[in-house]
Amino acid sequence: MIKHYLFFVSIAMSMISCMEDPPQALGPVPSQRQLKWQELEYYAFFHFNMNTFTDMEWGLGGEDPSLFNPTELDVEQWVETVKNAGMKGVILTAKHHDGFCLWPTKTTEHSIKNSPYKNGEGDLVKELAEASKKHGLKFGVYLSPWDRNSEFYGTDRYVDIFHEQLRELLTNYGPIFEVWFDGANGGTGYYGGANERREIDNKTYYQWDKTIAIVRELQPEAVIFGDNGPDIRWVGNEEGWANETNWSIMRRDEIYPGWPRYKELRGGHYDGTHWLPAECDVSIRPGWYYHASEDHQVKTLTHLLDIYYQSIGRNSNLLLNIPVDDRGLIHPKDSIQLMRLKEQIDKDFAEDLALKAHVQASSSRGRGYKADNLNDSDDGSYWASGQAIDTASVVLKFNEPTTFNRILLQEFISLGQRVSEFTLEAEVDGKWQLIDSQTTIGNKRILRFDTVRSSKIRIRIKASKGEILLSNISIYNAPTLLVAPEIKRDKDGTLTLKVPDTKVQVYYTLDGSMPDLSSTRYTDPFIVENESMLKMFAYNPETEQKTGITEQKLEVSKKDWSIVKGGEKSSHVIDANSDSFYTTSIKDQNQVIVDLGSSMGLKGFSYTPMQARFPHGIITDYEFSVSMDGGNWTVISKGEFGNIVNNRIRQEIYFESSKARFIKLKALKVAGEKPNATYGEIGILQN
Repeated sequence: MIKHYLFFVSIAMSMISCMEDPPQALGPVPSQRQLKWQELEYYAFFHFNMNTFTDMEWGLGGEDPSLFNPTELDVEQWVETVKNAGMKGVILTAKHHDGFCLWPTKTTEHSIKNSPYKNGEGDLVKELAEASKKHGLKFGVYLSPWDRNSEFYGTDRYVDIFHEQLRELLTNYGPIFEVWFDGANGGTGYYGGANERREIDNKTYYQWDKTIAIVRELQPEAVIFGDNGPDIRWVGNEEGWANETNWSIMRRDEIYPGWPRYKELRGGHYDGTHWLPAECDVSIRPGWYYHASEDHQVKTLTHLLDIYYQSIGRNSNLLLNIPVDDRGLIHPKDSIQLMRLKEQIDKDFAEDLALKAHVQASSSRGRGYKADNLNDSDDGSYWASGQAIDTASVVLKFNEPTTFNRILLQEFISLGQRVSEFTLEAEVDGKWQLIDSQTTIGNKRILRFDTVRSSKIRIRIKASKGEILLSNISIYNAPTLLVAPEIKRDKDGTLTLKVPDTKVQVYYTLDGSMPDLSSTRYTDPFIVENESMLKMFAYNPETEQKTGITEQKLEVSKKDWSIVKGGEKSSHVIDANSDSFYTTSIKDQNQVIVDLGSSMGLKGFSYTPMQARFPHGIITDYEFSVSMDGGNWTVISKGEFGNIVNNRIRQEIYFESSKARFIKLKALKVAGEKPNATYGEIGILQN
């Protein structure tokens, strides 16, 4: 028995001796709370507060609580919508800069308890927290440090109020996964009726050490968001993208709220001292809060997909804002786009082809860290290249030629982020061909590229800070993205029809007839000088699927047009770009005069209001005049652009046929407090 025992002990010791020691951490590493946050990847921001009812982005603080009065509020609809869209959590603007609190706080009267909502008995933070828990979503809170309502803002007393508000939110509403602090601090405000400017030192005023300690005490699992974390960082833009090179580490002690070198937040620091991964925050519309005037500006599927791949696919998490409307519901246009995005992501990542591949590496640390860990569907396993080996290659071999156009790579970030340069190659006709050359990987890196067919794929790690640790390689063949063509036309009349996938074909007509596969196929940009009715569709020849018919009226080309009277940037009125705009000055008399270059027959004109995020000076009442010589004018139309403030789309006004060489559009009345008129674009409708 003793001999048998010694024999088995000897075998066990021999097996242990064959096992390599695990790799050591390299540089800053994530905490457990940061790792849990990283796993969420995609979650929702709900901007819903006083601004929803004042049609503002930043309230001034003097708003009457009675204005907050949603009549159909349904947090179940919010939560079910984002859960169905694939999101794993929600964050609510519990208090924005105007100071209005969505919970019955004891710290101020400027809260939901003094609103008509549920006769002052409502607690929206509680309602959303409970709905999130019911549906299995994480719950987080946004609390603005800046408070434009509080009379005490700028004094030590307000800091105590701010800390008490934080304690209320972190004590009464269950587990919180993220606490979100905005970097906007100090400026003009109501401040209890003072209506003045107050400045603070945002590095020290809020006593950040104490603020962080409160979160750690009451919600130790919650990550804290801020320009400088301390757990997760702003990505340096509000457009939803990180740099292709994106380190999860930064020299954190250099950063503070309102840091002027914010562009560095987009890519992190190679020599970072702290683990500080990026969160990409972006709204599904131009604004963070709901504005009916933006109902036509919900981001397209193509745009949302770009955001997904440029955030989650670039080593970041994605916080996508959905501005709840003034009824208290997610608008149908927003929910439709959310579901379209979910459906397309599911299609793109439907089947991991790497599971069918045999994986080989140029080196490995040994038993327990071999290359087959890369496609074993186990997040806890990983391949290690071996001690002191910082360049290596991994080859995936398929039994037969395989078609693919996506690759997903992940480092084992528990022990640090390491890779700084890599390439992706495929063997085609017996030769390795470069598909892409990139830099960082981190938690997740997804590459998109033209479809390749090959039996071998090679990932070459060309530079790493130390031993290479990769936890996963996945390969996908995303289907062709079939969406309606995007239309662009310049001042000269050059028309461009754009689709995101080169496999997709576009067919069109210009005479108003319905296009089919026998119609003209779009190949290159072309000039359309005269007024035309464009009708078109996109077609996938592989599946024989096509989009619905899209149509757009094309006005006469503006190539010979010029501005007769107008200030700097007045040419934006006729540049065929509705995203640009011109705001008149007093000397312009709130009008723009255009020389058409020659006499033209007119039957109407068009006006496109400003499309930018913070619209102002939209013309509500107008006067349109024509002239043959630019001196003698005839008023040919005068009236109102109905509901244009809430529906900022192109307006068409028709009148009796007339001839003109010069046209003048004058603003008789504009929206907003300032008298200056703003023009996005002017056009004419011909006979």
